[in-house]
Amino acid sequence: MMNKIPYSGEKTVRVGEVELAYDSFGNPSDPPMLLIMGLGAQMIRWDDAFCKAIASQGHWVIRFDNRDVGLSTKFAEAGVPNIMSLIQGQKVDVPYTLNDMADDAIGLLDKLRIEAADVVGVSMGGMIAQTIAIHYPERVRTLTSIMSSTGNPDLPQSTPEAMGVLLAPAASNRDDYITAQLKAAKVLHGPVYPLNEDYVRNYAEQSYDRCYHPEGLPRQLAAILTSGSRNKELANVKIPTLVIHGKSDPLVPVEGGKDTAKSISDAKLLLIDGMGHSFPTEVVPQILQAILQHTAP
Repeated sequence: MMNKIPYSGEKTVRVGEVELAYDSFGNPSDPPMLLIMGLGAQMIRWDDAFCKAIASQGHWVIRFDNRDVGLSTKFAEAGVPNIMSLIQGQKVDVPYTLNDMADDAIGLLDKLRIEAADVVGVSMGGMIAQTIAIHYPERVRTLTSIMSSTGNPDLPQSTPEAMGVLLAPAASNRDDYITAQLKAAKVLHGPVYPLNEDYVRNYAEQSYDRCYHPEGLPRQLAAILTSGSRNKELANVKIPTLVIHGKSDPLVPVEGGKDTAKSISDAKLLLIDGMGHSFPTEVVPQILQAILQHTAP
């Protein structure tokens, strides 16, 4: 069954000032689901098996590279913003915001002639998904926000080790990149489930070979840091919402998930023991089941 899932191949589409790379799994006549990835991560981080598992249950699954990552448009001419100044609360000009990234996603839906989709975002992707739900509620059938947060400045911050992963200098070659990705995964994965190092290494290799573009990460991070709190706007969201978060997340502490669920009326909250800022193999079936249940027609 899983091997017969239709696959579009990688494509690009022009949306405003950007070209977005995307692909899809499943039948375009099925209800569409848009998957939005997190900071500095390419769309292939939603791995094929995950996408096929959802498509096999009657969804048309679309994933894409956010601006400034993978094969989508880069903003190299904008330079690299001073992240430390932003963290310290100083005003810094940024090339784009989460609103712009949300507009990209909506532009993709427009080009694919999708009126409304089940929108699933992880980490920064969850923030983008929330922003879509705030500004384009009619385009979102259901919202799923995973290991994400509301931008509330009063919430607990990342652990120093996790912040170190974000602020680590870019690797200068393929081997160093793979080593750095393994090191980062060990920090972010959580304390309970064993880290699948082969999986991490394989993604790192694919990611580097497909498009290594480290300068995009600080620009995306700047978009997050300047977005402000979404709490008040989320209070007006009436879309069926599922919030999934790991109880051991060192990068976006679990309070971020709780605050998201508290901010959106009638949101369902799924907290997973032992899960950090990652999808341990052992909990993927639980996450899939929760998403499929939430998005069932």
